[in-house]
Amino acid sequence: MRKLPSLNRLRAFEAAARLESFTLAARELHLTASAISHQIKDLEQEFGRPLFVRQSRSVKPTLEGQRLHQSLVRIFDALEAACAEVAQPVLEQVLAVHCAPTLAVKWLAPRLATLIARHPDLKIRLTTGAEPVDLTQSREVDLAIGYGFVHDRPGVTVIPLGDERIVPLVSPRLIEGAGDIACLLQSLPLIESQLNPVSWQHWFVQNRLPIPPRPGLSFDRAALAISAAADGMGVALESTRLAERELDRGELVILGEAVFDPICRPTHFLCLRDNERNVEKIRTFVDWLLSEVETPKTGTLDLNARKRIP
Repeated sequence: MRKLPSLNRLRAFEAAARLESFTLAARELHLTASAISHQIKDLEQEFGRPLFVRQSRSVKPTLEGQRLHQSLVRIFDALEAACAEVAQPVLEQVLAVHCAPTLAVKWLAPRLATLIARHPDLKIRLTTGAEPVDLTQSREVDLAIGYGFVHDRPGVTVIPLGDERIVPLVSPRLIEGAGDIACLLQSLPLIESQLNPVSWQHWFVQNRLPIPPRPGLSFDRAALAISAAADGMGVALESTRLAERELDRGELVILGEAVFDPICRPTHFLCLRDNERNVEKIRTFVDWLLSEVETPKTGTLDLNARKRIP
């Protein structure tokens, strides 16, 4: 048995905290203000601490009340979405995919139209977040695409999404008329994203070049690093997969493509539960995703052998 407070009390608390009024909460839930007040008091007794500061015409959540309210909003949203999915037509399949933010915006979302066109009954619910998702705990997520590293757990299959070319990316206007590329690299500002598993130090060592002894620009998202490079703020060390649109539009070019060695390694990983690998909607998405990243395959996708992070 889960040790949870009454759902009615939690609903009363959430409404009162959101509206900052027992009267308005009672009106929304079709109860009396006295009933809301009693439910809140019972909840406070259960927690052993006050959840509201009572004022003459309104109520304000305490710090503990604010934290509880923030958590309940997320939980009720997830509960509402789950109930809505059950009410969907039988033929419509909902697939919940959690993805690293930059890959979702720069690469995955623009391609989803092709998947939906082939499978119109498949509805994708895409969420993003930098933190890796543990599929043994997050049951509301069907598939997770992590960046840099993922939780390697028993019962979870991890599939690297192919090698990515990580190279110096720069606006072409910064290198117009440039002579020696190696000297130019020593003078341009270096841009990096904090979550990138490949640092400038790795790249300079691989290319046997001295590391410039100067601070660079650092961002917490690869998308921001790519945008900064496209704006001419310096050179970003990023994946050509994430920057493919900027490269296609000519907003970025690879600095010294014929001179320097790229770093090639997988940086994105697909995670799915072992016991769900044969679920139709999951196999459909996995087959499509691997074809998009051009992962070599022979015949049908074999998920029986667990693939671990290199």
